[in-house]
Amino acid sequence: MRHIYTSLDIGSDSIKVVVCELCQNKLNLLAASSCKSKGIKKGLITDVELAGITIKQAINEVENMLNTRIKKVIVSVPSYLAEYSIIKGSVNVSGVITHDNVMKSLEVAMKSKPLNGKEMVTILPIDFKVDGHEGVVDPVGISGNVLDSRAVLVSVPKKNIYSVLGVLENIGIEVIDISLNNIGDLYAFKNDNFENKIAAIINIGSEVTSVSIYNRNVIVKSSILNMGGKNIDSDIAYMYKIDDDIANRLKTKFAVAHKKYASTHDVYEIKGADGILKVNQLEVSDIVMSRLEEILNLAKNELNNLTSKQIDYIIITGGVVNTAGFEHLAQEIFPNQVNLGVIKIPGIRNCKYSACIGNIVYFISKLKLKGKDFTMINDDEADKMISSNSNRNDPESMLGKIFGYFFNE
Repeated sequence: MRHIYTSLDIGSDSIKVVVCELCQNKLNLLAASSCKSKGIKKGLITDVELAGITIKQAINEVENMLNTRIKKVIVSVPSYLAEYSIIKGSVNVSGVITHDNVMKSLEVAMKSKPLNGKEMVTILPIDFKVDGHEGVVDPVGISGNVLDSRAVLVSVPKKNIYSVLGVLENIGIEVIDISLNNIGDLYAFKNDNFENKIAAIINIGSEVTSVSIYNRNVIVKSSILNMGGKNIDSDIAYMYKIDDDIANRLKTKFAVAHKKYASTHDVYEIKGADGILKVNQLEVSDIVMSRLEEILNLAKNELNNLTSKQIDYIIITGGVVNTAGFEHLAQEIFPNQVNLGVIKIPGIRNCKYSACIGNIVYFISKLKLKGKDFTMINDDEADKMISSNSNRNDPESMLGKIFGYFFNE
């Protein structure tokens, strides 16, 4: 079996689709697309029809690249009002512990926590205990009589999930798994610096910025700030009386995130309300830097609100980190703590794809936890795809399938 997975990120600014293949324990990019979003505001679907059209457009682009149908996806759902609860479960075992024993202990743990009107997104194992011996990371293959599990149950309001499932159901896409972008970011970027430490990821999106705290590679708290890259575009548009699209081009193609590194001699010509304008790089960089400073300082304050503990390691991601000079500004605000997110898969270096990539990595980790094998594109379709390169459900039943997939199909 070829192991091929498709991940979908429904963002306010763009819809991202990534298709990867796992080969010899390494992810290889097969295709990626990004289309301008419509019908989505601050990460939430506001117009089902428009959102469906743009999602389908992004998926069609990937289908054309691969010459195959995309029928199944992993999708991120909005993390607004997400809760992260510690849960514990215990099961009796006889002899060698199996993957089924592990999943049963997590299911028992999940049932111990009332959801209070929310829906489960996923369960993140912390560690296990076998016959009283603590700190076991992977109990499979160990002999014992009692298996205890400790995990984080992630839940969100039902509307966060059902709105996404409804749109995908309308366009004939089957949801195999759901996740959150801040879980995807962790799996895209985590390294040895996350082990046994308090870490944070700041993802500066188009309209919102997510701030997440992780303890020992498990997300424990998160928050959403209502400010992002579009605020920078609006500032530039206001100052020069130009359209937001032109302002965005100035930000991404010309401006520098720290004005110290901008040139007074570089000039960019744009068409404004009063004719052709000559924009100085230092001037536009000053506008960009001012808003970025505000966003990063708000994120810094939010980290302090989320935890009183010392944060050892911070990663900043999102499309805006690709702005020239961003690392210099980030180091000023988070001295000796911060690193910029880096995606290491060839062909897809842009950080805006981080959650898509990370959610594939997380999905694969869940397959290993279950001891299961799975692909989203069967061998016949994969062969057709490779040669070319050289059923609908209601939201309740779809969610039931997702829940069933996490435990036992």
